[in-house]
Amino acid sequence: MYEIGVNAQFEAAHRLEGNFGPATRMHGHTYRLEAIVTGPHLQPDGTLFDITRLHEAVNAIVADLHYRDLGTVEGLRDVNTTAEHVARYCWERIAAALRGAGLTTLTVRIWENPQAYAAYSSALA
Repeated sequence: MYEIGVNAQFEAAHRLEGNFGPATRMHGHTYRLEAIVTGPHLQPDGTLFDITRLHEAVNAIVADLHYRDLGTVEGLRDVNTTAEHVARYCWERIAAALRGAGLTTLTVRIWENPQAYAAYSSALA
C-alpha cells in the first residue's frame, strides 16, 4: 500500500460543552491538519496521486476554517467542537474532492497542539 500526505495549519477558536474544565471557555488553537491517502497502485507517472490536488483540497478547508469560531461553522455548529468532530468534518470535505481517483483510504489528523491529535480514517468508496 502506498501513502502520501500533506499538512497545513489554521488558527481557530472554540469552546467545549461538558466536563472539560477551562476548555469550556472560549479559547483558540493553532491547529495542524494532516491528510494522508493510501492506495495499492501507482499511476503511469510513478505517483499515487497528484500531491498538488491533495494540497488544494486541504488548503480549501483550511481557508474556510482560518480565524473562525468553529461553533459557527455550518457542519460544526450542532456538535461539540472536539478535535474528533473537527477531524470528521474535514475528512468529509476533503474526501469529496478525492473520490474516484483510485485511492483506498483517507485519514485526517487534527493536532490541537504539538503533543495531541485526534483522527478520522475511512475508505474512499
